[in-house]
Amino acid sequence: MEQTENFFERMARERNITVEEMKKIISERIEQGLHDPDPEKRKSWEAIPCKGDVPTPEEWLKYAVEKLDSEE
Repeated sequence: MEQTENFFERMARERNITVEEMKKIISERIEQGLHDPDPEKRKSWEAIPCKGDVPTPEEWLKYAVEKLDSEE
């Protein structure tokens, strides 16, 4: 979990915004992806495992890192 927070902190610092603002941007992008008119793009966002209806930024990050690791 600490690495996750470090990632969000770094991303926020690079953009000169708060961690909360960074997570909000990611959440908005997740929502956009889940409602993309292209079914293939939507399907890739829907593949993110999550506890609720919409993945959290933390769930998105975990999925992205695991996907990258599996491709190496």
